Amino acid sequence: MLGDVADMARRLLAMLPAGWFGDNTLVLAALLQGLGTAFSNFWTLLQAVISQTRIRTAAGQFLDLISTDFFGSTLLRFSDEADAAFQIRILQALLRPRATRSALSTALQQLTGYAPIIFEPARTTDTGGYTIGGVGYGLGGGWGSLALPYQFFITVFRPSGAGIAEIAGYGTGGIPVYASLSMEPTGITDSAIQAAVPPMLPAGTIAWMRLSDTSAS
Repeated sequence: MLGDVADMARRLLAMLPAGWFGDNTLVLAALLQGLGTAFSNFWTLLQAVISQTRIRTAAGQFLDLISTDFFGSTLLRFSDEADAAFQIRILQALLRPRATRSALSTALQQLTGYAPIIFEPARTTDTGGYTIGGVGYGLGGGWGSLALPYQFFITVFRPSGAGIAEIAGYGTGGIPVYASLSMEPTGITDSAIQAAVPPMLPAGTIAWMRLSDTSAS
């Protein structure tokens, strides 16, 4: 196998002049085995270092270092977040479009799993109007206003809870355990959702945010 002890010993042997040693060379074999072990360890370490220099192959604390290099403290690993999920969020954030309504909506949907509701008081498509459909008192649309330039209201839905692993539900026959919400993985917090919005906004705009549970939508 490439890079293992036998491969390294074989390579070292191939570098020696032909005819210098006989067929039964136990001392030489032991020496090459020892050198091959050292070189094999170096090879393994080199492959590990190479993998940690690329986002798609990095793991563990190296992913956290990569995130810090690119985004500082604005993109941190969530509590109990796996490497694969954190890796996806880093890649998404690298080339993410910004400063548009659709970019903001996409970013929040990727974070929470739910598309936010965005309402711009100065946008007739949102407010509705004469000859413009989608408006009904208490049902659709909203009060428009030109007194709120460059401002909008956004409702962001919290992601559904992940549940508590290895805890049986009531009446399922599992071992009874008193559980509490503190046992549930925290995952995406309200502060993480709030921190995701400002980097997406163009300069001079104001976002009024409301966080809502999906059950209230």
